[in-house]
Amino acid sequence: MIVPKETQSPAAVAAHYDELDPFYREIWGRHVHHGYWTTGRETPEEATDALVELVARELRVEKGDRVCDIGCGYGAAAAHLARVHDVSVTGLTLSRVQAGHAAQLAQADGRLTFACRDWMVNELPEGAFDAAYAIESSEHMADKARFFAEALRVLRPGGRLCVCAWLAREAASPWEMRHLLEPICREGRMSGMGTEGEYRALAAGAGFVVEGFADISRDVRRTWTICARRVLAKVASDPAYRRFLLSRESQNRVFAVTLARLVAAYRTGAMRYGVFTLVKPVA
Repeated sequence: MIVPKETQSPAAVAAHYDELDPFYREIWGRHVHHGYWTTGRETPEEATDALVELVARELRVEKGDRVCDIGCGYGAAAAHLARVHDVSVTGLTLSRVQAGHAAQLAQADGRLTFACRDWMVNELPEGAFDAAYAIESSEHMADKARFFAEALRVLRPGGRLCVCAWLAREAASPWEMRHLLEPICREGRMSGMGTEGEYRALAAGAGFVVEGFADISRDVRRTWTICARRVLAKVASDPAYRRFLLSRESQNRVFAVTLARLVAAYRTGAMRYGVFTLVKPVA
């Protein structure tokens, strides 16, 4: 497990997303996750929706299912699932700002419910959901064993969990850990980046059956090249971006540097993107 030199508390994670809110939405859009390019011709908006559809297929969602979004961001993935698959979705986020945006979606669609709440103290009923998913949120949780245990608890027997996670290469080199993976964790307010093997062991340890795994790194890595180009264009054209990057009061301005690290980490293979499909046993 790649652990950052500085401890990343839930409050620090929330502050990261609250402070960077306008930049995330302006640079990337309503989804706070990677895009998934299957043909290479998709727009970024189509690619982010495609990742949600990949999750939906792994979950085998059906009309009327009760679904939990662990780390829902602005609620865009939940809204997509409700609209396209006619399911009800309950989403949790640490970010007060994200929860505010998500609440607007809930007002327009009664199948959606959102709360600003820590997953580790989620207060959701046992066995309340047919399916659950975590798209790039488990990385922010220090106690990943508890992350999986809580997911198992809230799912009904036979329920399915899909986890999309930033992963470290097995046996990453000291250079990769020092210059890419550890700084990515620290600057991105991630409590730890695991390997495929570590995630498999944690999921199985919680009681899940690991049904499948897919490495889709090549299909998602374009996300960061696009983001980096958009940030550079904004820095050149928008004084607000330059003020943010130059201000000592900007606690998360270093994330601009992280974009370059992410591009390099994918190109070198130091970082992977994995999709885990897990099932809660019936008995």
